[in-house]
Amino acid sequence: MSLRITVVGAGIMGLCTAWALARRGHTVSVFDQGHVPNPFGSSVDQHRLFRHAYGNQAGYARMADTALQAWERLWTDLGERLLVPSGTLCTASAEGGRRWLADSAAVLESLGHPFRRLTPAEIAAEFPLVDASAVAEGLHMTSGGVLLAGRIVELLSHHLNALGVTVHARNPVTAIDAERATVTLADRREIGADVLVVAAGAWVTKLLPETARRLVPSRQVVAYLTPPEGLRGVWANAPMLIDADSESGVYVVPPVAGTTMKAGDHRFSRSGDPDADRDPDPEEARDVLDRARRVLADGHRYSLANAATCFYTVTADERFVVEPLSQRSWLMSPCSGHGFKFAAALGEALGAAVDDPEEGGKTLPLWAGGY
Repeated sequence: MSLRITVVGAGIMGLCTAWALARRGHTVSVFDQGHVPNPFGSSVDQHRLFRHAYGNQAGYARMADTALQAWERLWTDLGERLLVPSGTLCTASAEGGRRWLADSAAVLESLGHPFRRLTPAEIAAEFPLVDASAVAEGLHMTSGGVLLAGRIVELLSHHLNALGVTVHARNPVTAIDAERATVTLADRREIGADVLVVAAGAWVTKLLPETARRLVPSRQVVAYLTPPEGLRGVWANAPMLIDADSESGVYVVPPVAGTTMKAGDHRFSRSGDPDADRDPDPEEARDVLDRARRVLADGHRYSLANAATCFYTVTADERFVVEPLSQRSWLMSPCSGHGFKFAAALGEALGAAVDDPEEGGKTLPLWAGGY
């Protein structure tokens, strides 16, 4: 049976859910407060990382394979593969980071995912872009890569038109009635549907204030780097770098497919307002740059090209929230800094749950939580 479905939010989660629902034959409308792609949305950036290493969070490591299969279905529909393989190099020096590496190795081994443990000498020999003197050990996987996030959101939004999905850009939703599956727009129109999906990202607490007890906007600053002369091409073929130590908390995204090299701090700020705080302070950007320099060979030779802010929505335990709001409405907040990589799979899972609400209401929250 074809249902009328409203999706609030045209970030990667809302768009992937609309894609999955339309493929199931439903009539879908998507509403977003800004342009689509929305430059202020958490999904709209040059790239996002895809990886299997998750410390002791075995559920997310298992889900990565499911996510890959979902992405492949989306690539087929879009006619373009937008995941660039890079491999994954994780490093650590302090005890907390070394525990994370050990937990990751144990989970990867239990799942049959190949990996190699590396000593500092081996890191220096194989990955000279990394300052091996700054790390105590490493973990390398040939799996993992870079999702071309901005291109994905752009192509997917266009593809939805071909599927018959109506994307309403610059149509802010101001109120939600989960019981009736209706939304109120800024122009006071009320839009009803058979099913409502709320995937509003960092703005969800403004539409559903009751979620503020669990979901916290987290303002993150990312720095775009200019590598030393002659190293850009080398970096384009390098693995993503994740330094697991709490003191540095840095990740480095290689400049694949013409993108800019990027570094970020994967520790959450758990603060900020997505309607404000949009401009990174120069000191914030410098801090991210300095953290990246600590794990890069000749780090002083890397300079700051640009900086930007991104808003995650995080929970205390970093679990996703994907659950019914009512018998006719669903909430999707699968962020905590790693939601993008699972978007296609979660969109498909929610599509299945819409068609079988009772079963989906039981299993989807657990699946989204990494269990």
